Amino acid sequence: MKQYIELSPLDVALAAGLVFAAGLVSALFRLGLSKRLAVGALRTALQLGIAGAALELVFGMKHVILVLLLAAGMIFLAGREAIRRQAVRLSGVPGDTLLAMAVSSFVVAVIVTGVVVGAKPWWAPQFFIPLLGMILGNSLNGISLALDRFLTSCATRRREIEARLALGATAAEASRPFLRDAVRTGMTPIINAMAIVGLVSLPGMMTGQLLAGADPRDAVLYQIVVMYMLVAAVAIGSVLAVLLARRRVFTRDMALRQDLKAPREL
Repeated sequence: MKQYIELSPLDVALAAGLVFAAGLVSALFRLGLSKRLAVGALRTALQLGIAGAALELVFGMKHVILVLLLAAGMIFLAGREAIRRQAVRLSGVPGDTLLAMAVSSFVVAVIVTGVVVGAKPWWAPQFFIPLLGMILGNSLNGISLALDRFLTSCATRRREIEARLALGATAAEASRPFLRDAVRTGMTPIINAMAIVGLVSLPGMMTGQLLAGADPRDAVLYQIVVMYMLVAAVAIGSVLAVLLARRRVFTRDMALRQDLKAPREL
């Protein structure tokens, strides 16, 4: 017997009325967001519909190759979005960003699914794909924020870095304050989320389980695991992305690259 309430297309259409209300607010105050809201709503329905069809296929066949292909596609799309958010563009950084995203998200997802949750096999799609999706969503924000902060700092404070290099500092020493600041920036959103979870907000996974009829205790335990895995993924991804970017910022003779320019100079 199902413990959750199934939604019909009519129910979803009624929910779309909430987006329409937001559009009315935009029109009333002349915010210019009506078109973007409409496009966003359509994209949400279309993208989630495609995702649902893909998940239904993967869940039904339960083949490791299909699971890994879907995971690779998700990682690629997340990495591309993180790259697009950078104000300072530098050759070599996009590939490094994708690598950092892939390593941090995949490793953490495998550990959580196979060791913490104990799914058999570790790539069981009903566990691995949703957990990987949550990791990628948060890693995307953390990595993009950390990278943007690091590259922008190196570009705008070029003279400070070059002065340190002239005084005998290595590339790692000259950029260390900016690296620390960048990683701190990338981790701030997830740390803030941990501070209010359960008090101000009920996260998506916990809410979804409760709506599906799960025991509140089980939902809480799963959400704790999710929060911990997100912290690890964001930390590993941000550090790895910034370390790889630092290799691109400096030349082999420990000088800043000439094509590293501040956003206003681009």
